[in-house]
Amino acid sequence: MRTIFHLDLDAFFVSVERILDPKLNDKPVIVGGDPKYGRGVVAACSYEARAFGLHSAMPIRTAYKLCPQGIYLHGHGDEYTRFSKAVKNILEQYAPQIEQASIDEFYLDMTGTQKMYGSMFGFATRLQKEIWGKIGLPISIGIGSNKTIAKIGSDCMKPKGITYIIPGMEKEFLSPMPVETIPGVGKVMRQSLNSRGIYRIGDITTLSSDYFGTAFGKYGIDLWRKANGEGTEYLTIQRTRKSISRETTFGNDVTSEEEIKNTLFYLTGKVAQSVRKKGWEASTVDIKLRYTDFQTLTRAKTIKPSDDDKVIFETAWDLMQRARTRRVGVRLIGVGVTSFSLLNEQEFLFEDYEVKRKKMLRAVTRVRDKFGYESLMFGRTEEDKKLKGMGNYFQV
Repeated sequence: MRTIFHLDLDAFFVSVERILDPKLNDKPVIVGGDPKYGRGVVAACSYEARAFGLHSAMPIRTAYKLCPQGIYLHGHGDEYTRFSKAVKNILEQYAPQIEQASIDEFYLDMTGTQKMYGSMFGFATRLQKEIWGKIGLPISIGIGSNKTIAKIGSDCMKPKGITYIIPGMEKEFLSPMPVETIPGVGKVMRQSLNSRGIYRIGDITTLSSDYFGTAFGKYGIDLWRKANGEGTEYLTIQRTRKSISRETTFGNDVTSEEEIKNTLFYLTGKVAQSVRKKGWEASTVDIKLRYTDFQTLTRAKTIKPSDDDKVIFETAWDLMQRARTRRVGVRLIGVGVTSFSLLNEQEFLFEDYEVKRKKMLRAVTRVRDKFGYESLMFGRTEEDKKLKGMGNYFQV
């Protein structure tokens, strides 16, 4: 029997904002779009704001109508990432396996750790207190025999709750809950089930899996399994590549700084394109420089996680300039990135220049995937547009 924890940081964005500014405590706080312009959606809201009917993903214009007295914040994406990593650092001290489902959600596989930590409920209590004491973040925890049960459990006692579903009691635990409690059951599916007289999860279990297979296909069978307390028992562990890099050996040794710069710019674009296709961001940029006499140098620098051509190139070019101290020809150059993290898609809820640029870069990635890398190229300067064979240009 597996023992899976689901940890959900309560109103995470709001909780971080309150750490940064304690004056926000006990007040209706909404993080997301700007109500002044009516753009964007609610990324997170405090429980005080939820009392007015607000919820995540609600249009910010609607939220403002319901709660005009609320405190509306644009948010601090960098801080959310920092606090999320701090939580993960604590979890890594205890859990054999961790799956980070989002910036504020974690699954832990604690199977077989009872001899180390004793009661799983007691351990969850200690873990909850440690995260609160060291970081100041409230968290709810669900404990079950699979990921679905654990996730539903973490939602039951929010905020700061702990729910332990005893193995073998999953079906009884779920039975009285409304069907929309099951992850993945949205408004449309709820209405479809309700039209068939199915309102509670227990109603699903009174029917056969064949019924749901006929009505909804594979999704229906999966729904029936979840209603009966079944679910995925093993975590999805991200096994990322150690690095992404590009390098080139010149046909003839090069001494022109402009040619080296243009080549590095091109290689950097290929690297950034690969990073974006993976849905990653990189925290380390490195370069490689080989002189005509085969002396080879490497340099690296840590940066704020990024997948932006401009950021990676500027870092790489600075490293290249510092490394290239000899007045001899260059035989090879290369650029690479390492220390990957998953792109925080939730930051896309905030409308600002950085988010608009990220969206633009993703559009560029899609165009290149469809029509080829050189169908759409960045230009460093107006002079770069004169380079041959580079397709359509626009400025970084």
